[in-house]
Amino acid sequence: MELSVLADALDELGAGDPARVADTSSIAELVRLRSRMDALVSAAVAVFDAEGAWAPCGAKTAAAWLKKDCRLPGSEAKALVRRGRVMRGRSELAVAWSSGRLGAAQVEVISHLDTPATAEAFDRDIDMLIDQAARLSFSDFEKVAAYWLQRADPDGADEAGEQRRSRRHLDLDRTFGAMYVGRLVLDPISGDIVSRELERLEHILFEEDWAKAKAEQGREPLLSELARDPGQRRADALVEMATRSQSLAPGEGRRPTPLLTILVGLDTLQGRVCELANGTVLPPGALLPWLDRAYLERVVFAPPDRIQVSETARLFTGATRRAIEVRDRQCVHPYCDVPAADCEADHIIPYAYGGATVQENGQMLCGFHNRLRIGKAPPGG
Repeated sequence: MELSVLADALDELGAGDPARVADTSSIAELVRLRSRMDALVSAAVAVFDAEGAWAPCGAKTAAAWLKKDCRLPGSEAKALVRRGRVMRGRSELAVAWSSGRLGAAQVEVISHLDTPATAEAFDRDIDMLIDQAARLSFSDFEKVAAYWLQRADPDGADEAGEQRRSRRHLDLDRTFGAMYVGRLVLDPISGDIVSRELERLEHILFEEDWAKAKAEQGREPLLSELARDPGQRRADALVEMATRSQSLAPGEGRRPTPLLTILVGLDTLQGRVCELANGTVLPPGALLPWLDRAYLERVVFAPPDRIQVSETARLFTGATRRAIEVRDRQCVHPYCDVPAADCEADHIIPYAYGGATVQENGQMLCGFHNRLRIGKAPPGG
């Protein structure tokens, strides 16, 4: 097929009203076709790279030629060459990508799992990894890949975790205009501690801005009418964190204690679980520095030691809510990934319809998706 034929087809498709292909099935098909096109480009780049067609131009590498003549960012040019080489070496990936089962992002994740230390396991499990990548959401597949890597190369996973922590640093420089500009890099656990506190304080500042704007406008305000934008509130929240550290938390004072939850039963939720509340997968070794300052919580999901409150209770609280948080880990709506800690524990069969306040009848829903259920009949009702 000549490229001119493809160009003509794109011209014809693009000349029409975009609304013709704006329904759910058409969008899904367009994304699948884009994946097939990406695979074709990568396969062609692989041949271009291997045959050295870039060399006569004076470029040092295929990536350098792509960066200059195709005006690609350096990182994208290198990724394109890398994925092309993966396709040449792994026919299973090439077939799955070329058929549209996988996209470039999934291929990128799988390709990083193929290392000398994991070669034997990778050869054995590549079909399974492709199937998981084609079936799961991207975030869920990233978790599968991370857990697979822990099992295939546990020493390497722990070493990688230590290396990530060693890369932590903070730059905060005063500019000529007396402004401060900085860059922060933290490992997953430290980053989660900092980001959650920033989010908490930013939310408090948002509520203050909202209440002030509502009083001034005499109505529910628009986001554009608030005194600060999100970036400004986060900056102010960081200053508030520094102010509180000076006034409220001396070095020898009591600090918040991490909570480590040990899962028992249901085959540990049908597989290995070692991750933060936000879903970030960790190697077990990453928890070692925190053990001497953490509370340990045991959650059992199998009779007779199930965690629950009385079935007549109106709200999910205490151990029962915590058990549902650990089980669901995020909003259960298929189009949502809000962490469970930021969700509401809701009855599957509403309490008003006789639904019991037990784990089996509980689910985590974010505020938005919980409100969508209001007024709807219960399942089977």
